[in-house]
Amino acid sequence: MFSWDTWKEIFETIQKNKLRTFLSGFTVALGILIFVSLFGLGNGLINTFDKFFQEDATNVLYLFPGKTTIPYKGYKSARRIEFENSDLEDIKKNFPMFLEYVTPRITRNKVVKYKNESNSYNVTGVDWGHQFAEKTIIMKGRYLNVEDVANKTKYVVIGRLVEKDLFGNVNALGKFIDIGNSMFKVIGVFQDDGGDREERGIYLPYTTLQLIEKNTDKINQIVTAFKPELGYVGAIAYENSLRKFFKDKKFISPDDQNGFFIRNVADQLNQNQQFARVLQLIVAFVAFGTIIAGIIGISNIMVYVVKERTKELGIRKALGATPNNVIGTILLESVFITTISGFFGMVVGIAILSSLGEKLAEDYFILNPYINTGVAVFATVLLILFGAIAGYVPAQRAARIKPIVALRDQ
Repeated sequence: MFSWDTWKEIFETIQKNKLRTFLSGFTVALGILIFVSLFGLGNGLINTFDKFFQEDATNVLYLFPGKTTIPYKGYKSARRIEFENSDLEDIKKNFPMFLEYVTPRITRNKVVKYKNESNSYNVTGVDWGHQFAEKTIIMKGRYLNVEDVANKTKYVVIGRLVEKDLFGNVNALGKFIDIGNSMFKVIGVFQDDGGDREERGIYLPYTTLQLIEKNTDKINQIVTAFKPELGYVGAIAYENSLRKFFKDKKFISPDDQNGFFIRNVADQLNQNQQFARVLQLIVAFVAFGTIIAGIIGISNIMVYVVKERTKELGIRKALGATPNNVIGTILLESVFITTISGFFGMVVGIAILSSLGEKLAEDYFILNPYINTGVAVFATVLLILFGAIAGYVPAQRAARIKPIVALRDQ
């Protein structure tokens, strides 16, 4: 039942003991503030890992040729492995149960000109699936398609910053640019969340680039995507199957780790997410440690408060106050201070995380730190609960003291 006299008494007690009240509240607020901040920074670390991998598709495997280190089946070591167009067809033929698409990459650095403007850019020969591997966003026009690759067309898709460098404010669609003394028509302009480096690139059909380079069939690397519904287990199975297939085809020893390499984005993502979650658990453990420290702090303060008010409590009992009255008054004061301070610390912590935003990303690789409101409220309520227990235990002990003993207390 609400009692104005009880609340009046509590406020008067707080007014008379400003320093004690401040220290009690500060302990609680600081504990919640540190918890919210640390937990939010842990979430920011996970955001960083997620953003790094989400710039490209995560159901993708990258195959890179290497150099053998072990002699095998009559072939000497130090043999350089090369990928060819036939490797693309073999992947399509032998792995239809896994395959979503496959695309080569042939990257060259070339001088690109338009009228009086020129610059050096990475020019990459690709197939249509490369758009999805890189999560390329078409701003204008279209991307390369199956017909462009089959017909070896002299079409290109250029990055947003390439258009800005060479064309200024002029629309690049339909214009012709000089790439290594060959003219190409711009059929699309793209942007990429990977940043400026990605947007200063140019894509053209890989078959066209091979034709220009004396009709070669060599490719630098292979990008292949598995069906997303296969998940992480499917990604590992696909990787192992590809590794065995290419080691057999290229006559690479099963024990040779350098003949060629596979970078499995799904596997890397899984490993890094696990690492980030372990770090978050460590941070959360430290954060909960601050909650425990706050609980210990408020407990010590409440023990001191009850000890300090022993004579006062004795007078109350002598005037007819019941043990429940004594306990209720001290408990209500403890909960009131803990609640106000706890939610103040929570709000300040959330405000600090909100103000940081992306400021920590560049120097500390912590992107958009945050904490779920539910988690923050739970931690605050937990501290309030233990604050009440911290006030209840010494209050119950004081309520059992006989008035005559309490009045003699010094």
